[in-house]
Amino acid sequence: MTLPTPLSRAATRAVQTNVPSLLDPAAMRAQPKPQLRRYEVSSLLPNGSIAETRHIAPALPVFEDAFCAFTRGSMVETESGAISIEDLLPGDRILTKDGPSEPLIWKGCTTLAPGRPGPQGRNLRLTRIMADSFGMQRPMSCVIAGPSARLLHTPDHLRAVSGGLKTLTPVQEFQDGMNVIETAPPTAVDLFHICLPRHAVIRVAGLEFETYHPGANAARSISHTMRSVYLDLFPHISQLSDFGDVAHARAGDGDHDALTA
Repeated sequence: MTLPTPLSRAATRAVQTNVPSLLDPAAMRAQPKPQLRRYEVSSLLPNGSIAETRHIAPALPVFEDAFCAFTRGSMVETESGAISIEDLLPGDRILTKDGPSEPLIWKGCTTLAPGRPGPQGRNLRLTRIMADSFGMQRPMSCVIAGPSARLLHTPDHLRAVSGGLKTLTPVQEFQDGMNVIETAPPTAVDLFHICLPRHAVIRVAGLEFETYHPGANAARSISHTMRSVYLDLFPHISQLSDFGDVAHARAGDGDHDALTA
């Protein structure tokens, strides 16, 4: 029987196709798969109760940055005094730099090993800030910050770029090998971040850090397929714009996020 021309052509193409992952199932299994990470979330519900959820999501920078700012033991200033970040509960009122205290509405936690490179070789090491590095009692005692922490301070080498404004700068930009140093414990470390109803600057051991905000350009860094997975981590919002405006200009990767406030 003679095959019709279209079927004959399709059969020829199928025979000539040479895709290693199809010919060799072992090759397909050896292909790198996206790394996943466990994220724990505590959030304040509209009725005042607290919801605690666990999520398995990709270990992508946009996800990790929402959780990796503060290490266990970081002392956050609240209306009730300084409280370790791991002991904060949604509803606790956090002191802010630019206004009245605000309720904690979201706290995220994840665990990573700083001594081990992240996906695509990303540096996940911590930053140790010695006491009085930025002036008297700034910080009051040693602070260890995570890779996504930002300080409201502009280092000398970024002042020309910032135009004289105070910027929220990644803590890595302050590393000098003496007072602010990189550290990479070989064992796993719990890391945290928090959200208030609006983006704000809070005090941790006397230093001014930002609360979580994905940045003014977040929509460009989250693919459409990943957006719903990302938003599921934040019960208090339904879309990226619900994070509101950024409180201050943010430095990052040599550029500044747009100042929308």
